[in-house]
Amino acid sequence: MLDSSKRVVIVYGTQTGNSEDVSERVGRLVKRMKCHAFVSSLSDFPIARMAEETLIIFVCSTTGNGEFPDGMRNFWKFLLRKNLPRNSLCHLKFCVFGLGDSSYDKFNVVAKKLNKRLMQLGAIELIPLALADDQHELGYDAALDPWMMELRGTLKEYFQLSEDSYMPDDVPLPPKYTVTFTQHDSTDDFHVKGHHSSIATLKTNHRVTAKDHFQAVHLLEFDIDAGIHYDPGDVAVVCPENSVEDVEDFLALLNIPVDGPIVLTASNPEVCVPKKTPCTVRQYATSYFDFKSIPRRSFFEFFHHFSHDETEKEKLLEFTTAAGQEELYDYCNRPRRNILEVLKDFPHTTPHVPFEYLFDMIPSIRPRSFSIASSLSAHPQQFHLLVAVVKYKTRLINPRKGLCSTWVTGLSPGDKIPFSIKRGSISLPQSNAPIIMIGPGTGCAPFRSFSEERSVQNIPDNYLFLGFRNKEKDFLFSETWMELERKVMLRYFTAFSRDQEDKVYVQHRVAQNGPLLWQLINDRQAAVYVAGNAKQMPQGVKEAFLEMFQEDGGLDTDASAQYLQMMENQKRYQVETWA
Repeated sequence: MLDSSKRVVIVYGTQTGNSEDVSERVGRLVKRMKCHAFVSSLSDFPIARMAEETLIIFVCSTTGNGEFPDGMRNFWKFLLRKNLPRNSLCHLKFCVFGLGDSSYDKFNVVAKKLNKRLMQLGAIELIPLALADDQHELGYDAALDPWMMELRGTLKEYFQLSEDSYMPDDVPLPPKYTVTFTQHDSTDDFHVKGHHSSIATLKTNHRVTAKDHFQAVHLLEFDIDAGIHYDPGDVAVVCPENSVEDVEDFLALLNIPVDGPIVLTASNPEVCVPKKTPCTVRQYATSYFDFKSIPRRSFFEFFHHFSHDETEKEKLLEFTTAAGQEELYDYCNRPRRNILEVLKDFPHTTPHVPFEYLFDMIPSIRPRSFSIASSLSAHPQQFHLLVAVVKYKTRLINPRKGLCSTWVTGLSPGDKIPFSIKRGSISLPQSNAPIIMIGPGTGCAPFRSFSEERSVQNIPDNYLFLGFRNKEKDFLFSETWMELERKVMLRYFTAFSRDQEDKVYVQHRVAQNGPLLWQLINDRQAAVYVAGNAKQMPQGVKEAFLEMFQEDGGLDTDASAQYLQMMENQKRYQVETWA
């Protein structure tokens, strides 16, 4: 029986799978101590509750160029209010676990800022700030394991718990939901958590890279209702579905009726169910269960309980321990083995997993965000998406495929999809000042939107740096750029990295055009935008600008860094990257 007087709130600041997974694992730790755990996203957590709670654990990640994730922005704005007294959170004990990636320039900055601000408002740090690094071979588990051990000891002391108050690890916790099979005759169309309120109809779907190019990239044009608005730099959010073949494969593993309606009931009244109306198991398999994702450690923390085979149980149990993480990494992460394949790998365990536990074991399909590659002014009642198909080989027989990119590029004209629009992390300046855009690969997508919008408004001085492998194979939107240049609305520079012996990238083109760019930035207050893969390009471009400030602007090293920081503060240097 959980003790509701010993209450711990765990909130996560973004809808990414990692932050929710960590939060759920912390929640299970708290429940095993027979304390009451409430897990929620910050976007669903009423800020007024801060005054009532006494112990909150924050799990948060950093997005973009050191930005707070969407679901955390309102909460952060509230914490920054100048009228908040210095002792307004003196009643609160807290700790922060940050999820970050050290390949980004502003590593874990959100967790650092949050931790500092909570203490400024009088909150008392329960255990020191922990910062996980996605670059570590074991991912966030490398930081999470020792942090959770410390948290367990601290909570035991805080709540004055005895040794026998801890629920044994060999006893499964109750499932998140109970499942009832009903006789209801009809079910509604099912979409995960009802995030999407608008419908788009696919007009065209074309591959825009050469057929013999290693990377398939598609341009998809969607028709939308007249009342829907978006601005250049905004993103379209869609929620993919599993393929019919994969759904059938998954359903074949279950020993339950798959086409009869079921109703979920949350075991905790504070927990929301994905869908209140009856849905079938097939609908959940199609639109909810992300069984093509790589299983996390928490998957095995449930899975091993139901094994009836000693050999399988021993292996599954090993995957739940800190000592077994290297072997788990080698089994799952290196070959990118997915949940569906793991379920097949343990045939003496999978049939014994109660269906209701799958909601604890398998994450929900996450909405995906794509930069809109069109201007509404140039394409009324439409939005365009530029999508690179994720497909690659590992040591496993079947190639790995990205769920969303495979789904969306497989759509046919006339197909309808639910979507929503959200603000992107980059946006056009309010003035008619020049803009400098750096967008290699599919990073050029938002800059097609920028360039088209400025052309419609007859605003010149648009400079674009593009990077591709081959001019003849993946020069994306080449006709658009040439047409805009013919109208004297755009000047573009290209770097085709594989068309000559020495590789040339966008940062090299930036460096070669230093005098022009310095004049635009320093004399004409130009804004700079960088979009694309987060791996090495953003840092390379940043270094090119810093060198330009020194060579063409005559600034020393410190002054160059300060100048770039000033541009960032003024929103004149904006970055949108993705892993």
